[in-house]
Amino acid sequence: MTTDPRPAATERVHLQRPDSVHDDAELVMRVMPMPADSNANGDIFGGWIMAQVDIAGAVLPYRVARGRIATVAVNEFLFKQPVSVGDLLSFYARVTRVGRTSVTVNVEVWAERNPNAWQVVKVTEATLTYVAIDERGQPRALPT
Repeated sequence: MTTDPRPAATERVHLQRPDSVHDDAELVMRVMPMPADSNANGDIFGGWIMAQVDIAGAVLPYRVARGRIATVAVNEFLFKQPVSVGDLLSFYARVTRVGRTSVTVNVEVWAERNPNAWQVVKVTEATLTYVAIDERGQPRALPT
């Protein structure tokens, strides 16, 4: 009888936070890209990743603003490694600046891949700025 050196299935379902994720970062979203999200080379389309980062990045500013927000800037966006169909993506966000009407966040995207030789790698990092807006779409002061 041979023993499997991998952890039991019940242990593997509890995903671990990557060690190098900033202490203040919060897991705000998880998603697995599908074949329809891939580009002509078979990798996940960069625009799809950007859209997911924008969605994930808005979570904390929405909480800070306590209401409607809009993306006003993608300050920085780095694709560090390609993303593949079947990678499980975890989006970690942290607020880096709060202004009078705006909130800036850093978003890191980590991919869990290769279930037979499990690995977690940072695939994307971005900094985005969101502004709180009123019912007319005009900037409004953040609540104090």
